[in-house]
Amino acid sequence: MRRIAFINEKGGTCKTTLAVNLGAWLAREKGKKVLVVDLDTQGHCGKSLGVDVRQASRTVLDLLVSPEVSVPDVALSTALPNLWLVPSNKSAADFPLLVASHPDRERKLEQKLSALEGYDFVLLDSPPSTGLVTTNIFLAADEIVVPVALTYLALDGCAEVLGTVQRMQEQYGKADLAVTMVVPTLYRRTALAEEILAKLRSYFPETLCKTALGFNVKIDEAQSHGRTIWEYAPKSKGAEMLEAIARELLVRGEKRRKVSAA
Repeated sequence: MRRIAFINEKGGTCKTTLAVNLGAWLAREKGKKVLVVDLDTQGHCGKSLGVDVRQASRTVLDLLVSPEVSVPDVALSTALPNLWLVPSNKSAADFPLLVASHPDRERKLEQKLSALEGYDFVLLDSPPSTGLVTTNIFLAADEIVVPVALTYLALDGCAEVLGTVQRMQEQYGKADLAVTMVVPTLYRRTALAEEILAKLRSYFPETLCKTALGFNVKIDEAQSHGRTIWEYAPKSKGAEMLEAIARELLVRGEKRRKVSAA
């Protein structure tokens, strides 16, 4: 089971767009059993999948703070076969306060996922901030995907993630944690975007995704209708870009597994 976190400590980098649509492609086109875990108080994964997160009887907060609650108790089926969601909403903001005195507060998510079976992929959508939730995500994940918006200060956010990965390796002994893919997003044919993309190619020659996710109105429209791009506009340019990214993510995992087994 691959546990992949989509992380950038800056907002507006397409973390949710990638987590939801790549998960949907893996479930729909490859028949993989995929669980999307929303850890952002905005609850945008649920909204992108047509789930009313405000009415959810249990959310990721229950999973993290209640010892008796397991993933199957919280996971909701979606409109797509093989795709499940652990929803989030504003209540998740209470998590740091509720577990502040717990000695295992950094490992709540890891503990709940360690016993999980029946899924091929667990995709973790993170909040655009640092803190206890993000630490839980880093410790629960095996792989990190970093979406980098091709905008001013974009490289700063990517550098922060790399620094945190190194800290997790050193402070928590998370030696197997690695950034497996850096995905350029919000691409437009501008001089600034091309300059940032060139820097990314230089800094991340092995992990930079071959496909940059450009602006695409169909992706935005799909989210506004609570649907994935595959349900809303499967023949669109947006679907073409997201499929290419999903295929690369799948191949990178297979290569990593072969290296580990060697």
